Amino acid sequence: MDKKQLILDAALKLFVEYGFHNTPTSKIAKEAGVANGTLFYFYPTKDELVKALYIDIKSRMTACMYENIQTGSSLRDIMKQYYSSSLQWTLAHATEFRFVEQFNTSAYLKQIAAEEVKKHMQPAMDLISKGIKDKVLKPMDVDMLFTLIGGHTFGVNQYLVSKQFSKAKQTQVIEETFEMLWGMIKN
Repeated sequence: MDKKQLILDAALKLFVEYGFHNTPTSKIAKEAGVANGTLFYFYPTKDELVKALYIDIKSRMTACMYENIQTGSSLRDIMKQYYSSSLQWTLAHATEFRFVEQFNTSAYLKQIAAEEVKKHMQPAMDLISKGIKDKVLKPMDVDMLFTLIGGHTFGVNQYLVSKQFSKAKQTQVIEETFEMLWGMIKN
């Protein structure tokens, strides 16, 4: 594993365990098994490390969600695939989810470039816009529908991560909660 990845992995573990402000870079370097200078070579400040870790996690999550989408499916099926992929990824990456939770409630979120945020959200926003235009989804503001979907998904993520369900029960919860979501947004 390369040094940059070792630093990201150590930072993830320590930020989730101790928080951003209670995790000095010296502790991250030690956990990663690299010199402080090596950490600062890749990430000149702790703030840059925090943001880079967030972008790395969001990029991996987004890639996983999009690779599972079957083109040619109905809007409902595509949205269900997005929803299910998101939840399955979170279940497989609980530490990353906890980091994203921390990040989303921190001042760091406002420091992420708008283009970076848009890159991860745009495909879903386009899908919602098309659904409204095609009269499949309720005629609401795209941002409002995106917020409703995101809030629902985030809440279900938290619920699933906090429980010790079997795979079968996780799948059942995902199926049931998607049906509830679909009932809320369909036209």
